[in-house]
Amino acid sequence: MQQPYEPPGTAGGAPRILVVDDDPTVAEVVAGYLDRAGYAVDRADDGPSALTSAAARRPDLVVLDLMLPGMDGLEVCRRIRGHGPVPVIMLTARGDEDDRILGLEVGADDYVTKPFSPRELVLRVESVLRRSRPAATGGGRLGAAGLAVEPAARRATKNGTELALTLREFDLLSFFLRHPGRAFGREDLMREVWGWDFGDLSTVTVHVRRLRGKVEDDPARPRLIQTVWGVGYRFEPGEPGGPGGPGRLGESGERGD
Repeated sequence: MQQPYEPPGTAGGAPRILVVDDDPTVAEVVAGYLDRAGYAVDRADDGPSALTSAAARRPDLVVLDLMLPGMDGLEVCRRIRGHGPVPVIMLTARGDEDDRILGLEVGADDYVTKPFSPRELVLRVESVLRRSRPAATGGGRLGAAGLAVEPAARRATKNGTELALTLREFDLLSFFLRHPGRAFGREDLMREVWGWDFGDLSTVTVHVRRLRGKVEDDPARPRLIQTVWGVGYRFEPGEPGGPGGPGRLGESGERGD
């Protein structure tokens, strides 16, 4: 059962970061930079100890190496995310796109390829935590096409059933609900939702695909989050007052073409 979401640092004190890497040099350097940036840091050097640490003291964010002894980072990410929407930044020594996609597919919010700048990693951590705070979403309840989002509670539902969204998927859905009918490029979404002016645009593609899998009745034929060829994506909730239109929370999201 997923734990309720708590904004970073709400338990009192600095946000807690769990650093998981079997390379002691990398772990020490990363932990040192995060500590100097004002974060409380826990460390683990393999998958099982990472799960134990996360269960004992729930982190606000996990910096997670992909290649770990005993249990790889993908499985660790799945299990940690199974207990609640904790942001994850994946570390990988390989620049292969398949590895990056896999990390994003299991719910990682970002990835950094080794070798990397510790300062850049700290900036990524700050960015992910900043976007995970309810204040970043602003406003009241949003809804259209049977979808409803409560930004302060970080809660999203479809036809009254709660959706298990990652933090990034939640932010993406909230953004689409705020801007129905408008087409956005992947660069626009990365800047507005992720808060980045740079990055691998496949990150956006994967998160859109994952979000479609949770909000569309048929993800293979998306009606809500539509692809605008040569541009990016557009959220189409339907005609106002019609099936799936805004203001009809809790009803079907289907829209005839």
